[in-house]
Amino acid sequence: MDVAIEVANHQGGPDDLHSLRQWMAEEDALRGRVRLVPAAPEPGALGGVVETLTIALGPGGVATALAGVLITWIRRRAGNVVVKVSEPGGKAYEFSASNVRTLSAEDLKEITEKLARDLGDA
Repeated sequence: MDVAIEVANHQGGPDDLHSLRQWMAEEDALRGRVRLVPAAPEPGALGGVVETLTIALGPGGVATALAGVLITWIRRRAGNVVVKVSEPGGKAYEFSASNVRTLSAEDLKEITEKLARDLGDA
């Protein structure tokens, strides 16, 4: 199963997606599973702007690695970055930096584990 990740309300533009992709590429379980996906180009434009990341989930703790990297990356963002993770069936999860930043260590562990479970890791 592939999941899509969008970064909204960001001032860093496409740089935020590239930054998140770099963080994911440094995680062994995610290496080779993350793709930048451009949007359809506007009429008259030569190409589309990168709008989403697509991550190929699979066995071996991939969802756990994704959840951990995602929550850690969000916590380290300046401003109020909002990240949306969407499954193919339409189920979506949304996290904002302002909310994640204020969570306790126990709450962070809980939200990371819940996201990993929901995305497929037991």
